[in-house]
Parts: sequence; structure tokens; C-alpha cells
Amino acid sequence: MEEFNFKKDLNMEMSPLVRSRLDETYALLSQQAQRTGRRKSSRSRRLALTTTAAGILAAGLFISPFVSPAMASSLKNIPVIGSIFTTIQGDTGLRIAGELGLTSTVNRTVSYEDVNLEVTETLYDGHRAAFLLNVTAPNLENGTYNNGKKNIRLSQAVSNISLSIDGKQQNGKVFYGSAGEAHPNTLVFEAVIDPQAAPNSFDSTVTITLDGIDHEFTVDIPFKKTTDQTVELSPGAVTVSDDLAFSVSKVWVTPITTRLTTSIALTDAATLTSKEEKRLLKIRVAIFDDQGRRLTPLNGEGVIEGNSLVFDYRYASQLGTSKYFIAKPFVVKDSFEEDVEEDQYLKELETKIELPFAN
Repeated sequence: MEEFNFKKDLNMEMSPLVRSRLDETYALLSQQAQRTGRRKSSRSRRLALTTTAAGILAAGLFISPFVSPAMASSLKNIPVIGSIFTTIQGDTGLRIAGELGLTSTVNRTVSYEDVNLEVTETLYDGHRAAFLLNVTAPNLENGTYNNGKKNIRLSQAVSNISLSIDGKQQNGKVFYGSAGEAHPNTLVFEAVIDPQAAPNSFDSTVTITLDGIDHEFTVDIPFKKTTDQTVELSPGAVTVSDDLAFSVSKVWVTPITTRLTTSIALTDAATLTSKEEKRLLKIRVAIFDDQGRRLTPLNGEGVIEGNSLVFDYRYASQLGTSKYFIAKPFVVKDSFEEDVEEDQYLKELETKIELPFAN
């Protein structure tokens, strides 16, 4: 497993390994939508994009504050087909977007010699902008090609990527990974969007360099928000235990992404020593819904501010309408993706977050 790549500045990145634990839920959804042949997987997927969310869809059927009755009726009678997002393992938010038809079909292609890159599908919920990139080349087979020195997986071949939105270069990271075994020649890319200044639509320019190919591919990709249903909370509650204080200042929930801004502080310090910084950097936050399901962590960034570590976490949204979240700080032993043991949790710092669609 890879560990968080921690630095003292804003660039703190989540491990790209995520677990796929909800196959049985999707099997139920698949049956309800009268689909067949969906692939299951029990393995983690190497994908540096992940989502969070409490519940978006009612487990029984499509009933939630995010789905209108007319839309729910249509979804129950007309299956969504063809979206590669529905087959993605490890990111329930992206899969929900595919299931609900919250994606947009696009056809943007760039080529160089005998290599062809095609953007086929996008999604955007105000927090995450994701797109599917299909690659075709004579020596690319089952997700592997020869870069002139050795065989390399396509999911490990992106040597450089940059993103601009409406002509402005973005400083945030672009996460990417394989779309899965069913689509080995397709990559999933995701950029994190600032929810405070998120436009409803924008034009982006993505520049990609692949290992062993002496060319910079540039493709223009339009994005349009496909859901305006976002729950935004400012809980503000502070939980204190010994010399630690934990708080959740912001919560956003969409059908695709759950996002939290948290703070963990040393109460008896004004500023932090190097040792104290390392202590706080070992504390992470797991999120559980009211059914006890841990939300899949996607990625995040943090910064030391005075005596605190302030973190922006993104998780994958889940099926089902939740009445609340439980935020559970814990001490990292291996990596954020580890199976956390009970003795790792800082139980006195657990925080309950009531959600407005509880009733």
C-alpha cells in the first residue's frame, strides 16, 4: 500500500488504492433496473480519484432529496445503458453518476501518427470534474503497450498532465487511473473543483503526455453540471479530548461526492513544533453513515495553520438516504486505506453530523 504523500504545504495527496466493498448493493440496484451481466470485483482499484457521500438514493428505490418523483419514475422504467462509469470499481460516486444518467456524452478526439485519444464521457457535480479517455494504438493491447524499453500499463503511463478551466491554468492535482478490467484501454481522469466558485459549466483544456510517445496531446473538453442538488452544512461543533480538539467546519453532499473540511488542533500550543506537526499528520478521519458503512476515501489536501491541521477530504457518495454521518478521527499505522483497528480510533473525538434530509 502507498502512504499519504505528506508535505508541509497544501500538497497532501491520498493513496490511489481504494476498496470496492459495495458489490452486493449494486447487484440489488442492477436487479431493480433490470440489467444483467455487470462484473463484480473484490479487489481494490488503482484509482487516485475517490468519492464520499452519505446517502443519495433510497435503497428501496430512487427516493431522495436529490431525485424528483418524475425523474425517479423515469429511471425505474428506462434503464441507463452504455455508460462506462457504471462499471467502475472502487468509486461508488462515479458509479452512481453512471446509473442515474448524470454523465454527458462527448466526442473529442486528438491523434498523433497512429495513436488516438478520444474523450467519450464526462461528469461534473460542482466538486469533481471527471472524464473518460479511450486510447487506441497498434501496440496497445489489453491495457499494456511497449514504450520502447519495456511493457507498461496504460494506467501507469501518464508522464505529465495539466488542466486549464476557461483559459486559467489550475494548480490542483488531476487524479487518474484505469477504468477497470472491462475497459482496459480507457482511463478515468478527475479534477477537484472549488465548490465556493464552481461554475455551472465551463470549457477545459487538458494536455497529456504518455510515456514513450514524443508528443503532447491537447484536447478541449466541455463540462456541464448535471445535478444542482447539493446539501451544504456548516456544523461548527468542536469535540475536545485531552490536548486535542476536532471540528468539522464544512460538509457538502452531492449524488457523486461527499466533501468535508476538518480541523485537528493541539489546544495547549499556539504554533507547532516539527514533532507536533508529525503527530497531527498521523491523524486521519473516517466517515460512516447511519448504516455503519465507511465511505470510500478518494483524495484530499491539508495545510498546517497555527496549531491545527486543516484538511479538505473527498469521499465517494453511497446509495441510500442517511440521517447522519459519524466522523471518526484515527491514528494512521500503515496508510489511509488500511483496515482500521478499533484501538486506532480516537473515540472521544467522534463527531455526529446531522443531515438536513433526515426527515
